[in-house]
Order: sequence, then structure tokens, then C-alpha cells
Amino acid sequence: MIDLYYWSTPNGHKITIFLEETGLPYKMIPVNIGKGDQFKPEFLAIAPNNRIPALVDHDPKGGGKPVSVFESGAMLLYLAEKTGRFLSADLHARYDTIQWVFWQMGGLGPMAGQNHHFRNYAQEKITYAIDRYVNETNRLYGVLNKRLADRDFIAGEYSIADMASYPWIVPFKNQGQDIDDFPHLKHWLERIAQRPAVQRAYAVAKQVNPNFGQPPAKTDEERKILFGQTSRVVKD
Repeated sequence: MIDLYYWSTPNGHKITIFLEETGLPYKMIPVNIGKGDQFKPEFLAIAPNNRIPALVDHDPKGGGKPVSVFESGAMLLYLAEKTGRFLSADLHARYDTIQWVFWQMGGLGPMAGQNHHFRNYAQEKITYAIDRYVNETNRLYGVLNKRLADRDFIAGEYSIADMASYPWIVPFKNQGQDIDDFPHLKHWLERIAQRPAVQRAYAVAKQVNPNFGQPPAKTDEERKILFGQTSRVVKD
């Protein structure tokens, strides 16, 4: 059994998509980041960066003591290696997939995340910041659109690279992007959205967080918790 520490964010969706695709049994442990659950000692013990998602696998491959993993990209790699699925054993195909997972972790996720923040959450609308992140998100969309021009999925076969990027493209409207400008990306988005496991993963998000998908309105307390963090939140 896998304990999944989760909230309904793009990084959280990555892992529920994988788990639903493979049918691995998992126990959902909601971490309401708007209420500060991510700072509880029991969560910090497995996720020292106080970010969701994280997991504890009580039945690791080969046996032994439970394995805990934080960082969604590392979690996807762990689960792929555990199951032997969605990550090729062939050297070339394997690293083709892995490099695109890292591309999402180091580029698409952080840039789209800052885009979301300055466009939708920041109370002070800073034109330079909005333009900076909207434009960089646009560039990254272009990179992925070009990649998908001659293939159905990012690394050829459906893989953890697609699971990593898909949840960050779904909210394209909130990122100030016109998906029609990226026809290959649009078709890829539609193709993945039709997968039953992906549909189940997003249904899970709604079950865990009934407000999932609602306009990004935050109370002052939620803003303080989500956007006012310093090193104090992780100090002993």
C-alpha cells in the first residue's frame, strides 16, 4: 500500500494519474495547503520542503522497510521503476523520457507556477512580472508543441513525461495562453484527457477538494500561509 500525501494541484495530479493508470493500491492523505497542513511535523518528516505531493511505499520493490519520496518528478521515477511501466528499459528511450520530466520540473512547472501567481493571485498586478512569466510560458508551450509535431506523446510512447507536463497545460487559460496557437499541443492535450485513468485522477481531485476548479480566490489567511513563507516555517 502507498500512502499518498496530496492536494489538488498540478504536481498532485501527476501522481494520481500514475496511480490510476497502473492500479497500484494507495491511501489518500489530504494535505490542505490553504490551511497549513504542509507544516505539520508528521508531513515534514517525509517532505522536508513542505510541498505536496509526497508518498510512503509500505511495499517497496524487493521488500524491506518503507520508502518515502518527495518531489513529484522523483516520485514518478520511483513509481515507474517500481512497476516497470511508463519508463522504457531501453537506454535511449529511457533518457529521452527522463530529460523531458526534468524539463517540466525545471522549466514548465516553475514558470507556469509564477505565471499563475502574478496573473491570478498577486494582489498587486506587476506588469513586468506578468509579461515575463506569460511570455516564458508561451515559449515553453512552443517548445512542447514543436516536440509533438511528429509524435502522439512526448517521448514517443505514453510515459511519465506526459504525466508530468499534462497537468501544467490543462489550466492554459489561467496562464494567458491561447491553445489554438499550438495545434500539436492541443491535440496531445485532448488525447490525454480522453484516458479513463486521467479522468479518474481529476475526479479524485474534486472528491478531496470540493473547491477544485473554482476561480482562484484566497482569504487573507490563506495568502499568508501560501505566499508568506520564510525559513521560519521549517525551523525546529
